[in-house]
Amino acid sequence: MTPSQTALTDALVAARRGNRTLDATPWLDTLETATQAYEVQDAVAAALGWFDGQPVPRAWKSGGGSRTATLTHAPLAPAGVRQSPADFSDLVFHTPGIEAEIALRLGQDVTPAQAAKLDHENAAALIDAMAVSVEIVDARWQDLPSTPALLRLADSQVHGALVIGEWKPYAAVDWASQRCETKIGSADVVVREGTHPLADPAWLLPIWLRHITRNGQTVPAGTVVTTGSWVGVLPCRRGDQVTAEFPGIGAVRLSV
Repeated sequence: MTPSQTALTDALVAARRGNRTLDATPWLDTLETATQAYEVQDAVAAALGWFDGQPVPRAWKSGGGSRTATLTHAPLAPAGVRQSPADFSDLVFHTPGIEAEIALRLGQDVTPAQAAKLDHENAAALIDAMAVSVEIVDARWQDLPSTPALLRLADSQVHGALVIGEWKPYAAVDWASQRCETKIGSADVVVREGTHPLADPAWLLPIWLRHITRNGQTVPAGTVVTTGSWVGVLPCRRGDQVTAEFPGIGAVRLSV
């Protein structure tokens, strides 16, 4: 890494350890490519000891705004990945938001050679289970709307925590008519139908798997990826009770 990337890594690590946020202004010219952002992402995780003893992290987020967008990926710190019902009152969030998603679980190991050959039609055969999930998004940046995308990517793609519901066998779903119902605190239920940004959560699998095998590692069976929000980012506050249900698939509950 460049000296400026190392300095950014140190700043993000210190922000996480000190439960504080950073002004992005001094770092605006630090990253020029996604490769550099992923290097910082990995270095932060290594410094914090998130995945000691795990050649490949076991939980990830992946996704993008459309099939023509560049998808982004981030490994998730194990301490923040929990089964529903989950209580996150022990974690510090700065400006949390809620994303209702579908998580997928690999049913077999995937080697770099296998990942290289995958396409969008055959990759779903690798999945053995799916579950409803909710990501709490949160950033180490003080003014997230004005923070460049590469700085967000370096900061674990602004991940805060993840709750996963009960796993059920993966099967073909009419995603275009799938409902998603999300309730936060006393607010009205937010209902969406067929709003996954990629039209099919499994569409991202070849791109995600090529990313995490890029350095020669095999991805183990049981690795989980959450696949993008059906509701955008819904604001929430500390103490809010959140539920998300995908009828026919499952539901989750959490306390922010």
